[in-house]
This record gives sequence, C-alpha cells and structure tokens, in this order.
Amino acid sequence: MHLRFLLRRLSMFPLLMLSLLLLVGCDETPTGRSQLALIPEHLMAQMGEDTFEQLRRDQPISRSAPVNRQVQCVAREIVAAAEAIYPNADLPDTWEIAVFEDPSPNAFALPGGRIGVHTGLLDVAENSAQLAAVIGHEVGHVLADHGNERLTQQLGIKAGLLLVGLFGEGELGHQQLMQALGLGAQLGISLPFSRAHEEEADLMGLAIMARAGFDPRQSVSLWRNMAAAGGGQPPEFLSTHPAHGSRIKALQLAMEDAETTYRGVTRADCTG
Repeated sequence: MHLRFLLRRLSMFPLLMLSLLLLVGCDETPTGRSQLALIPEHLMAQMGEDTFEQLRRDQPISRSAPVNRQVQCVAREIVAAAEAIYPNADLPDTWEIAVFEDPSPNAFALPGGRIGVHTGLLDVAENSAQLAAVIGHEVGHVLADHGNERLTQQLGIKAGLLLVGLFGEGELGHQQLMQALGLGAQLGISLPFSRAHEEEADLMGLAIMARAGFDPRQSVSLWRNMAAAGGGQPPEFLSTHPAHGSRIKALQLAMEDAETTYRGVTRADCTG
C-alpha cells in the first residue's frame, strides 16, 4: 500500500472518531441490546461464503439421505420462524445447509446464510426439537450480528475504523481483513463469543424454536445431554460458553413465554 494512501486514511481518524461517537448506542440487536458492529455486512457475508466453501473442500459431506432430510427440515423451519419473529432483521434471502462428517457435537451458522451441522451433534441431540435448539441458537448469532460485533472488538476501534475506510477498495480490503484476523475456518465456528452473546443467542434460539413448532422444553434436555457428553465439562466448542447450569437456569426462566408461543402454533414434523 502506498504511504500517501495510508496517511490520507489516517488523517481521516478525527472525523471517523466523531462519527463513531454519534453512532455508539444507535445500533441494537433484535433483543434491544446496544451494539457496536463496524464491519460492512457485504464483507461479513463474503467471509461467511469463503469460510463455508473452505469447509466444504476440507471436510467430507454426509451422504445419508435421512440425516440430510432431518437437518434440512429443521433448518428450514427455524429460518422461517426467525423471519416471522424478526421481520425487520437483515436476514439472507437464501440459506445453504450442509451436514459434515465430523464426530464433534457442533453446529454453526455463518453470515450470508450458511448453516453447518456435524454428524456428531445427532448423537447428542435425541430428536428434531433438540436439534432445533442448537440451530436456533446459531441462527440467533447471525440475527444479532455477533460475528461482526466480536470482530469489531478484536480489531479495536482505531484499527476497525481504518479498515472501514479500506473497505471501499473492494477485494483489497477483504483480503487484508481475512489475513489480519487469520480467519480461515474460525468465523462463526471457533471464534469465541462473549458470555452476553451466548446468553442472547440462547434466548433468541428458544423463542425461534418455539415459534417454529418445536417443544422448547427440549432445549433444557439438549444442554443436559451436552453436559453428559462432555463428562461433566463442556465440549471443546462450548469452552467459552456459560456453564451448563447457568444456561439451563436462564432457559427455564424464559420457558413460560416460549411454551405459550408453542401452544399457539402448528407442531413441526421433521421425523420423516
């Protein structure tokens, strides 16, 4: 990058900082929590697409027809419910869903509309409702733009603002961001979210699965299964998440509203 170009970008910091001060607190997640997320959504979507394609190249895809039918069905119901609950959210128009042959009990949703489920999760999730609890949680992360918020935090305010200025350079800005963060398959998978993010995704996922017609009480059963699968300790992908006990307690506190929603909708059927 030419020094003159860099100096010109750095000279913009006072104006950008003023703009930031005006914007802080203006952005909110769907639950109303204040949020600072500076990375443009088109770039987040591009990173999500790149990450998903990398995973498809590096990991085998499940060819089991029953498994794929179940996962596709649950994911479709969850996405439709999310769109119904949060009509003003900036959701992708289409979603790509894949089941990866991986023994770890994991699932993820990426910006731009990509959902991945590991076959190992189906050994822990005993039914479609428990699978819906996990996918609902992951879609909640995307709805609340947690990946953007977390990357903004990691970059730091000044670095984030500088990169926002660079984003106008198209592919250059995209490649620099990917390299600077060393993202690869981290995005939305191993990138740790904060406890606030996890708790928010839990509650959003609970509301989404209930609206989709999945018994919300199965979310508690799912996390108990997760605790058992980890031998009393969270599985590796849950290492940055709230303790199972506190997670279950928060879900139980929100269960009455979720059950009320569930009683008023058509039951989802993803067993076939």
